[in-house]
Formats: sequence, C-alpha cells, structure tokens
Amino acid sequence: MTLEPTPIHVSDEVLDDLRARLAVTRPPLDEGNEDWSYGVPASYLGELVAYWRDGFDWRRAEAAINAYEHYEVTVAGVPVHFMRNPGRGRDPVPLILTHGWPWTFWHWSKVVDPLADDFDVIVPSLPGFGFPGPLTGFPDVNFWKVADLWHTLMTETLGHEKYAAAGCDIGGIVTSQLGHKYADSLYGIHIGSGLPLDFFTGDRAWDLTRGRALPEDPDLRARAIELDHRFATHLNVHVLDGATLAHGLSDSPAGLLAWLLERWNAWSDGDLESVFTRDDLLTHATIYWATNSIGTSLRYYANANRYPWTPAHDRVPVVEAPVGLTFVTYENPPGVHTASQRVEAFKSGPMAGYFNHVNVNAHERGGHFIPWENPEAWVSDLRRTFSRSAGPRW
Repeated sequence: MTLEPTPIHVSDEVLDDLRARLAVTRPPLDEGNEDWSYGVPASYLGELVAYWRDGFDWRRAEAAINAYEHYEVTVAGVPVHFMRNPGRGRDPVPLILTHGWPWTFWHWSKVVDPLADDFDVIVPSLPGFGFPGPLTGFPDVNFWKVADLWHTLMTETLGHEKYAAAGCDIGGIVTSQLGHKYADSLYGIHIGSGLPLDFFTGDRAWDLTRGRALPEDPDLRARAIELDHRFATHLNVHVLDGATLAHGLSDSPAGLLAWLLERWNAWSDGDLESVFTRDDLLTHATIYWATNSIGTSLRYYANANRYPWTPAHDRVPVVEAPVGLTFVTYENPPGVHTASQRVEAFKSGPMAGYFNHVNVNAHERGGHFIPWENPEAWVSDLRRTFSRSAGPRW
C-alpha cells in the first residue's frame, strides 16, 4: 500500500504548557538523599527540570528524529506510528525493532543506520507509548496482542511475506511471541533477554522471587537483593497500581521525569549522564509528556497478568524461529559473574531448550538499554544471528 509520510511534530501550545508547568514545580523535602539511596534526589531533578524549562531545545531533537521517515497507519483498528530507515544493501531483509519501558522508539536510533546496510528497518512505537498518542479503544493491550498487530503490520500493511524481528524488555517478549506464533513467517529473531512468555502469569507476577525464599549463601543473597532493588517498585506498581500512579505522572512533568529517571539510572551500566546526555533524557521524556501516553504505557504490565499468555502450540522449543540472544553482565543472575559464564549458564540452564537458539553472546559493557549503551555489540550480535539463520548474506 502507498503510505503518506507523517513527520513528528509537537505543537507550540503543548511545549508552552510544558514550560509553564515546569516553572511552578513544587519539590518535596529530600534531605540526605544526594546518593540516590532514597530515590531520585530533588537537587538533581531540580537541575534537570530547570534545563527542561529554559535550555532544552525540542525542535532540535525533533529535527534529528525527522531525518528518518515516519508514518502513521491503522492496524486492526489500532493507530500505529513507525519510523523507517530504508535498507541500502542488496535485497535488504525487512526488520522490525520493538522497544520496551521506559524506552521510546528513539532508543533504537544508534543502530538504525548501521543496520540499514543489510535490513529495511522498521521501528514502531508500542501502541500507547508516545506517538501518535495515548491508546484508546484497546484497554486490554499487552505484549502478545501487540505481536499479532506487528505480524499484521509487516505482512498485510507493508506486504512482506517474510521478515526478521528484534527487541528488548517488553519488546523482547513481543518478539519472542512472534517467534513462537509466527515462526514460519520469520527469518529469525534477536532478543535482549531470555524471559519465558509466561513470565507475567501467576498470582505473584509482580515479585521477581515469586514468593520464594532468598538464597542462604551471602553472595547469592546480596545479588538477589540488588536485582530486587532495581526492579521491585517498577514491577509492583505497574502490575498492581499503575492507574493511580498515572494520575500524578500525567499532571506533573517533574513527577513523570522522576519516575523515568529512576529506571534510566538504575538499569544503565554506569553513571546516568555517561549513558544519556541531558538532551537525550529530555528527548525521551518529552515524547512521553507531549503525547500524554504514560498511563497507557503502564497498562502493559497489568494486562500481561490479567490477560495471561496462552501457547499457540505445544511443541518444543516454545520459540521455534531461530533465536539470537544478547546478554550483559550488568544483569547477570546470582552466581554468574563474567560474560562467558553468562553464556554458559544459559546454554546449560532450563531456558536453553525453550528457544531455538542459534547465537548466544554476552558483553561486559552495557545495561538494560544495550542497543543504546553498546550499539556496536548489538548490531554485531544481530548480524551474526541472521547470518546463521538466513544464510551467508551477511
């Protein structure tokens, strides 16, 4: 079908309202929190709020985003935005990249140019995450329902008989579901984690331990607690009470920024501003704010539990499409310390048989946002996956 380009544009009225709200921010009392031990410090947030109000240039960020093609289409009644970087190579393979939370489509911006040497790169916004706006008419949205949308987008809307897929975080399980349900239509998939598709199923889906006791070994226990501190509030609140949180985040840009910052800080490997510049942070935050989409982005977690995943088949491996996986040591489970140990732990562990894995790699550098933090590693790993699954074209 013929698609009409739809460049990204945030109105002056929305930007003026944002600056007015930032100007009247009322910070909390926050003594003794310069080390982030209680959460995002009021002092750091105040500096960033002031820069967002008086220094950040959204129009410059918008121009960089619009250097790529953007489209808005309707897929099965759902409005979908996607960015495209057309492939430059011979007969490029269509590739769909799916982000997570609190990502935006722009977290893929460091890999779309090198990937276009071999792929026609499609980067959608998860429905309800940023553009084209908050999701309406789809209150039960979750990862496996988005996988159905993506398959329709790639095969019917864009007309590809076969395609490739990759993703991280929520995007990783969207992509795994594609590899489970639509394996015959895929050259393969590449994901940033090895989560099972039923990860959010059960009575304690919001608890990483699923109610089990912590390890007795001191080192294993310390690592388990460290990982729990990174993810506990995120999972608990999003699964159990996301709508309540959304009232505050949709009304206060400073509150929204604080909630996003805690995750960007805790999940990145290294000092926050060594991973994201202030302009980077505020570009992503402005996408959430300008579209008032934080509430529908939170909804994914509760709905993954409320409308649990059910298998499309009972075969093994569960994810039948060829699978590549990229791990980072920053997210190593307890008892695993190096990149080589992470690879070996996966290959000898219970999840190895879950995936039809053809390429497993791990890296010492990078955190939860590895296509942003270590884009060269991500691109290299992805190419290796498809060289093994789709022939020696790479």
